[in-house]
Amino acid sequence: MFYSGFILSKNMTQDKNKSFYETADLSLSTTLSLWYPIQQIIRSNPRKAIFAFEKTEELLKLVDAYYRDEIKVSPQTFFNQLRSIKARLYANE
Repeated sequence: MFYSGFILSKNMTQDKNKSFYETADLSLSTTLSLWYPIQQIIRSNPRKAIFAFEKTEELLKLVDAYYRDEIKVSPQTFFNQLRSIKARLYANE
């Protein structure tokens, strides 16, 4: 499935045998990272970071659930994860 503004990518430089789901959406990335680790943060554009996750069927189902507003997460858990991702994002500048 393809969403406007989101890229499904194969064969990134990290591992040629894996497929990756990439998104620049910080809220989506935060939600996904509660269950799946961020494999790579791509900074080809200095104003926008792209978050790459290993693409699995389960991850894509979670993305669909996110857009259908079916995921329930504690606000405190979400905020803590967002803060962690931002720290990682700005530490790599």
